[in-house]
Amino acid sequence: MKIYTLHKTQKLPISVDEAWHFFSDPKNLKIITPDYMGFDIISGADRPMFSGQIIQYIVTPVLGIKTKWVTEITHVIDKHYFVDEQRFGPYSLWHHKHFIKPIEGGIEMEDIIDYKLPLGILGQLFHPILVKPKLEEIFDYRTKKLETLFGTL
Repeated sequence: MKIYTLHKTQKLPISVDEAWHFFSDPKNLKIITPDYMGFDIISGADRPMFSGQIIQYIVTPVLGIKTKWVTEITHVIDKHYFVDEQRFGPYSLWHHKHFIKPIEGGIEMEDIIDYKLPLGILGQLFHPILVKPKLEEIFDYRTKKLETLFGTL
């Protein structure tokens, strides 16, 4: 059983309050997701984030195949961090930690995603040629989009 980790950090010239206001609103995930992903929130984004919140999405990650994704916000410490975990979707495991901390001139965001692919050895074979590059592409898009929205530090 292979568990992979994606680790990203980004510095933005905004306050912790601004960052938390943006990232704790589930509707803003659509803004920072590439259009080709066909990201659409079905339910659960009608209020700011809270522990126990279930959010349902439709995404089209590969070959135009629509996939339902259900996540739960499992942990929230206001203005510090939150965790979302997949309850139903394309991964065998998806555990995504989001940290926000103040730094000189702004904030540093840190994303740590632990994930496991389905299909055993076949999933592991697809990881370096399909899954890892796609996740890198999605998070590179987020980095650029957040810089467009908030500037660079």
